[in-house]
Amino acid sequence: MKKKIVIAGAGPAGLTFAYELLKKSKKYEVIILEESNDIGGISKTVKYKGNRIDIGGHRFFTKSDEVNKIWREILPIQGKPSKDDLKLKRKINIDKNGPDPEKTNNVLLKRNRISRILFDHKFYDYPISLKLDTIKNMGFIRTIACGFSYIKSSIFKRKETNLENFYINRFGKKLYSLFFEDYTTKVWGRSPKEIDASWGAQRVKGISIRKVLGNALSKIFNLRKRDVETSLIEEFTYPKLGPGYLYEEMANKITSMGGKVIKNQKVIKVINKNNSVSSVITLDKDNNEIKYNCNYFISSMPLKDLIEAMDAPKKITSIASNLPYRDFITFGILVKKLKIKNKTNIKTINNIIPDTWIYVQDRSVKMGRIQVFNNWSPYMVKDYKKSVWVGLEYFCNEDSEFWNMSKKKSIEFAINELEQIGFIDKKDVIDATRIKVKKAYPAYFDSYSEIDKIINYINKFDNLYCIGRNGQHRYNNMDHSMLTAIKAVDSILNNSDKKEIWNVNIEQDYHEENNKSED
Repeated sequence: MKKKIVIAGAGPAGLTFAYELLKKSKKYEVIILEESNDIGGISKTVKYKGNRIDIGGHRFFTKSDEVNKIWREILPIQGKPSKDDLKLKRKINIDKNGPDPEKTNNVLLKRNRISRILFDHKFYDYPISLKLDTIKNMGFIRTIACGFSYIKSSIFKRKETNLENFYINRFGKKLYSLFFEDYTTKVWGRSPKEIDASWGAQRVKGISIRKVLGNALSKIFNLRKRDVETSLIEEFTYPKLGPGYLYEEMANKITSMGGKVIKNQKVIKVINKNNSVSSVITLDKDNNEIKYNCNYFISSMPLKDLIEAMDAPKKITSIASNLPYRDFITFGILVKKLKIKNKTNIKTINNIIPDTWIYVQDRSVKMGRIQVFNNWSPYMVKDYKKSVWVGLEYFCNEDSEFWNMSKKKSIEFAINELEQIGFIDKKDVIDATRIKVKKAYPAYFDSYSEIDKIINYINKFDNLYCIGRNGQHRYNNMDHSMLTAIKAVDSILNNSDKKEIWNVNIEQDYHEENNKSED
């Protein structure tokens, strides 16, 4: 008889586990239990009146051959590949950013990475670059002050007991106060002084002023760098219908291979005995309890919820119950046009600004980041030639006033802020919607300092595997979450140590988006 594997969560990690296991072995019966009615977790694509919203923004770039291979399998290149694509097997070659997206049959698009910081009503490259415009915007005196501040931080290193010291060691106190302190506080609701430095070690890693200088010099002298930091890459690939399309296709392939994906199933109880999970109990949308027996349980559900469902010892339950999360609200605002002008030399459809993301450093507004979905993919917009589809991102907590504000009032609030920073005219708004996401970002403060005790407890269960961002309470990117699933499959098939699963994304040569939040 086939061994039964139950997976909690149909996000990148849960789906990848099922897909990889079913590809490699016919000995298992796989069931994915998804709490919501959607596929893809935080990487889902929300559809609204013909328009699509990518929650958080998901760049498809990875240094993992295994993850890249899965992306290519799920969304293969259609049509005739170019010579470049034939030469570089890992590089997905498709159409550039415009001007006519309807000419391509390809499912994946190649995007120019354009992210900027809006600070003091001026645009700065993100990450900060050493351009004449940067010096001009900052002012000569402020630029010199930042330079001396960085030199001082290079000589007098601080003990990295918190995130603030971590940033100052790499950027200097002046740049930290200008571009990191307020935004980090906005994202996490805490001062960087209160956040564990391990968050920076995971997300920032190799990026620093030294790296920015090296990248600038390599461009000037046309030097090709073999290992470019992720935050410095200039191109990435993107599914033309958003990241959720990839995971919907993956779910279809899982079903065709014999797996099951059951929606609206919230895991409320994990039955375990003698350090082994025997079954899980779920609650469906009609509040009916359903029991699923299993030989293995793969959890990508929030670590906090898993421990609560396991009836763990009081000490472990106490640590888990105090693990912090940051919740997330995104607004889709459809407008006829943008008020803010494209002053770059980059050509775009209808000459809108070329940015995918804009990080809002303005202290007078609550919004954290702006997405321009037309630039992620014109296919995300029902009528990309006559409208601009903008995403506004807010970071908050479930018990906050903003989270509990009525939909109508919060949409008005968001539109007013967008007008306040000179991005739009309110009269040009066509339509708007709001999407809430609970536990979007695992946070690194409060009881996080004791998370190793939870990990040690979980690892005592021989058939329990925790994968993904919330499954490990680790601020992983999409590809890292997929890697934890791949490692878990290898562990089961080869009966190997679980440590490799927990070791994903703790190495020091791979990083993501500085202090800015992604996916």
